[in-house]
This record gives sequence, C-alpha cells and structure tokens, in this order.
Amino acid sequence: MAPLRLWLLMVLPFALWGTAMTAMAPLIVSGGPWFVAAFRLLPAGFVLMAWAAISGRRWSLDGRDLPWFLLFTLVDACLFQGLLACGLAETGAGLGSVLIDSQPLLVALLARVLFAESINPIGWLGLALGLAGIVCLGVPADLLGHWWLLLDPPQLLQLLQPGEGWMLLAALAMAVGTVLIRYAARHSDPVAVTAWHMLLGGCPLLLAAEWQNGWTLPPWSVADWGRMGFATFLGSALAYGLFFWFANRRDLTTFSSLGFLTPVFALATGGWLLGERLDPLQWVGALMVLVSVVCVSQRRRLWEPQPVG
Repeated sequence: MAPLRLWLLMVLPFALWGTAMTAMAPLIVSGGPWFVAAFRLLPAGFVLMAWAAISGRRWSLDGRDLPWFLLFTLVDACLFQGLLACGLAETGAGLGSVLIDSQPLLVALLARVLFAESINPIGWLGLALGLAGIVCLGVPADLLGHWWLLLDPPQLLQLLQPGEGWMLLAALAMAVGTVLIRYAARHSDPVAVTAWHMLLGGCPLLLAAEWQNGWTLPPWSVADWGRMGFATFLGSALAYGLFFWFANRRDLTTFSSLGFLTPVFALATGGWLLGERLDPLQWVGALMVLVSVVCVSQRRRLWEPQPVG
C-alpha cells in the first residue's frame, strides 16, 4: 500500500469521529444518550459482520480470545459509548473535547508499559504539543487566561462538572480498549472482533434506552435520521473497523497520536456546516496538533537520523 494512501486511511477514522460527534450532539437532546449510543453500535455491527462474511474473512471468534473479547466489549462498547453519550448530553465541545481527546497520551503510556513501545524525547514532545493544542482548541480563551484559578478548590469543583467527568472516563475507556484489541484479536480477525463487540455491547445500551424511554423511536426528522445514519455507518462501522484493524497492526503510540486530529476535523466541519470560525488561539492549537502528529509519527527518524550514504 502506497505511503500516502496508507496515511490517508489511518487519518480517516479520526476525521469521521470528529464529524460524527458534531452530528450526534443535537440528537442526544431528543433521542436520549442511551438510544443514540445503542443505535450507533448495533446497525454498524451488522454492517461490519456482513462485510466480513462477504469478503471471505473469518467472522467467528477463536475460543482462546473469548475472555479478552468480553472484557474488550465491556470497556470499549458499553462503557466508552455510554460514557461518551452521557458526556455529550451534559457538556459542550470545549472542555469536554479536551478530556476525551487526551486518550492518545493514555494509550502511549499503556503501550510503553505493556508492549515496551519506545517513546523518545521527540515523541514525548509531540504528545505534550498535541495535548496543549487540544487545550487551545477546546478551552475558552478567558479560561486559559486564568489558569491560576485552578489552585482554588471551589473553582476546580465548579470547573469539573459531571459532563466533563463522563468525558474523562470515556477517554480512559477508549485508551484501555485500544490496548485490549491486541489481546482480543490474537487469534481472531480484528474486523470480526470489532463487529461482534458492537453487536453484543450495543444490547445493554438498548435495554437502558428502553428502560428510560420505552420502546418508542425518537421524533426525529429525515435529516436527523440522516445524521444518525452518518454517525452509525461512517462514524462507527467504517471508522471503528479501520481503527481497530490499524491498532492491531501498527505502532499504537504513533497511530493513536492521530487522535489529536479529531477536534480539528470537528471544528472544520462546524465551520463549514454551522458557520463557526476559528479564533486566533484555535488556529495556534490546530497548528500545534499538526506538529505533534509529525513529531510522534516521525519520532524515530527525527531522534535517530539515518546515516547518509
């Protein structure tokens, strides 16, 4: 696979996630977080399963992977999607996006401990730049100008509201799920593992939606169902299929660092569809994110230059 095509495919899941977040947020108000989370997983799981069967992949799971698969399903499907939907229902795209997109740093730390993936000083610099860029993108400028208020415990309690707490827990769940896919797909096809974990993980979320709202569909318009379809089939089936396929085969630290691009795509689509514009601080944050991706992905080449000749 050509390097440019490979990088485009690696970036695609994060582009789809950024735009899917924009599509999902207004749907949660009328549909509820549990229904949106469940409907994002279940149809996507059927699509991935059908694609695995049609393409000749082994769609059944190896029994040796079953314990890890069940843990992966609980963490990445039930917990992550549920926490993400609850966070979207209670927080804005500001501090919430900062917390959810801190997961590449968590993945890098877990990959360093579990898989001994090297993170040289250039890599750590890139991770720090990416985290700082996310802060510039998501945190309001007036709050950034008063970080010293965080030293005051009451102000910190006011800052970290339940919505932000859900997002922080969702980021942790996604980071752990990114690592668990390597254990859950040791003997099974990662696409099949992704499909099954969506199907099984979506069932508890659907039961929670039924308990909350009953067996009634939300009063969505055709456009609303179109947004839900985008978040389901592109933002879940395609995005998660590619994500976990790459996560099972690529350097986790390098690949996960592309997650810093998610809010960049979210802001870009917001400007295109909703007329939103980046302020100067956000432009600085976007530039820092791009530099961070280069630093992390090219950390070995930048830190240990290849000899000439």
